[in-house]
Formats: sequence, structure tokens, C-alpha cells
Amino acid sequence: MNIDKQLSVIKRGVIEIISEAELRKKLELSRKEKRPLVIKAGFDPTAPDIHLGHTVLLRKLKQFQELGHEVIFLIGDFTAQIGDPTGRSEKRKLLTKEEVTFNAATYKKQVSKILDVDKLKVSFNSEWFEKMSALELLQLTKHSTVSQMLAREDFKKRLANKEDVSLLEFMYPLLQGYDSVVLEADVELGGSDQIFNLLVGRDIQRDLGKPQQVVITMPLLEGTDGTQKMSKTFGNYIGINEPAGAIFGKIMSISDELMLKYYELLTDVDLAEVKSLHPKEAKEALAEEIITQYYSREIAVCERKEFQRVFVQKEIPRDLPEYKTYGKKSVLDILLESGLVKSGNEARRLIREKAISFQGEKITRESFLIQESGILKVGSRRFLKIISH
Repeated sequence: MNIDKQLSVIKRGVIEIISEAELRKKLELSRKEKRPLVIKAGFDPTAPDIHLGHTVLLRKLKQFQELGHEVIFLIGDFTAQIGDPTGRSEKRKLLTKEEVTFNAATYKKQVSKILDVDKLKVSFNSEWFEKMSALELLQLTKHSTVSQMLAREDFKKRLANKEDVSLLEFMYPLLQGYDSVVLEADVELGGSDQIFNLLVGRDIQRDLGKPQQVVITMPLLEGTDGTQKMSKTFGNYIGINEPAGAIFGKIMSISDELMLKYYELLTDVDLAEVKSLHPKEAKEALAEEIITQYYSREIAVCERKEFQRVFVQKEIPRDLPEYKTYGKKSVLDILLESGLVKSGNEARRLIREKAISFQGEKITRESFLIQESGILKVGSRRFLKIISH
């Protein structure tokens, strides 16, 4: 593929390239020397599950793989024990080595759904940082200044609110930047909120007489609420390991405007083709496409049919979770014990909103007693098959 076509693929969905001229030169040199570029992306294994927000970056790495370049999936098992302060309004809770090791193992397994693991180089930054002396680590501080660190928006906000910023947090971008030196990165990818850390990598490479990496930033994917960055913290995430039916339902719940962004960042589908479809049809096709990526086309088609059967034809879903009860039991107890709701407050709110029904009858009081078998429905997506003995 010629350089212009490579750039066209690379630029899809990207926010910023620093700089495109440098990237073109690197691609030209790569072709001339028949040497693949080294593409780096770092992941702190701070949670065990990968969601669609993470896959924005992973899909871009896949494109680089398909263009013939070497992708390094860097697991920040050392830096995760410090915690990236990016976007934080408070100091991040530090992870134990055991937590980091467990999360890292799950990451390696999950990325195989997206990346070609046979061509993937996986590195752990503990390999070099744990061998460095205290003096060598402290010498990294020469590559930045206090004023540069305090210019970060997240640090400025915390200080303005009279909240602490630890010196340990100052070290994080320096360590991330040094990763690029060790790995000899030609390109580093990160979310748009990572721009400060990514640029520190360029500075350290320059200071040490190394070629500077090109920085590519990707947009942050909003979660199902359409406002906050997708995160388990906000409860708006779609995990790639979730049941296919849950993925389908969550995608169908997003707004039409957000749907186009999901298409651009999570698929290779032609956006002009998407815009020609009815929004509902386009959203169903999106859910089907994403489930195909992480499960199979057959499962995706089945989930689309099941969604239409339940939510269009208003039929009862197959394979409902079951709850066995003996004699009379209040709906509140059943909701909590079955896990259909997270708390008593949520259950009471849903009852007030008349969002709960049993056998098609709206429940209007929390003392409502259930003494026979039937279907309990919460909202439009949660069902429970009650078996009374």
C-alpha cells in the first residue's frame, strides 16, 4: 500500500497527529529500509475487563499491524502501582502487585479478540524499571520542570480546589516517556487526555539523542449515557466479554448521534452507507457488527432476531434467569435477592415510576406480594422467571 493510502487508513477517527509530516517521513523511511515502524501503546492494568472504550485504541493498533508495522502492547505493570493522574480529581488508589498481575493476565487474553497475537509484542515495563537504581530513576526528573507539571489542567484544578498532588504523580509521565526510549518507539498512540504524557516521551527521546516518536491521539468514547467517558466507574460501559445479548441491548440504548461516532471508531463500515439507513436499522446493524467482532456472525444474527422478538413484537425473552420462592414474598425482597436491582432505593424508585410489572400488571406498592409463578419485568430490558412452590 502506498504512503497516501496508509495515511488515509491511519487518519480515520484520529484527533491529532504530531506531526503528520514526521509520520510521512517515517513511513517513507520504513518502506526504503524495509523496516516496520515500532508502534507503542501503553495500558495500565487497573481493571480486569476491557470495554469498547479501550478498543478504539486497540483497533488503531490493528490497522498498523495490517499495514505491516510492529505493534508493542506495553502493559504498565510497574507504573500501574503508581497510578496515572490523568483526568483524576483526586489521588488514585494504588494497586498491589498481585492485583496488577491478575489484571495483566486477563488483558493479554482479551486483546487476542482484536489484535493478531502471533505478530504482537507484549512488554511489561517492570522489566526495566525494577532493574533501575534509585539514582537512575531520579535522573529522569531532569527531563521536566515543576512549572511544566503544574501547567497540566488536572493538576491545576486539584490545586485550585486545595487538593493534594503527590510528587509520585509527577513521576508518572516521566516513566511513561522513558518507556518510549527503551522500546525505541517510532509512534505512540493514546487517548486525547494522554497528550501531556505522550509529548513527554518525545522530549525525553530528544534529550537523549534519540529520534522523536510521532504522537497520535484518539478520541475518548462516550459511554451509553452519551456524556461521560466510557468507564466502569460511571457504569456506562459495554464490556467485550459481556453476554452478546447484553451488548446488543446496550448499543440499542445509545443516542442516534453517538451511534455515528461508534460506527467511525469501532467499525470499518462506510459512514455514507450508514447515513442512508433508518436510525433504528443502522443501530441494529451496529450492534450486529460489534457482536460479530467479539463473538460470531451467527450469534450476532440470533441476537438481532431475539431483540426484535422481545422489543418489537413484545414477546418474552428466552433463557430467562429463574428465581424460586416458597409461599408469599414481597416484590421488594425478590428484586433484591435475585440481583435484578442493585439496591432497595433503586427498587422503590422503579416502583414509584411504575416501571415494574408482574404478569403484565403494574406494581404500585413495595409491599406487593407474589405467591404464584410468573414473569417479573423491570423496565424494558430486565426479566425474571419466578417459580413458586
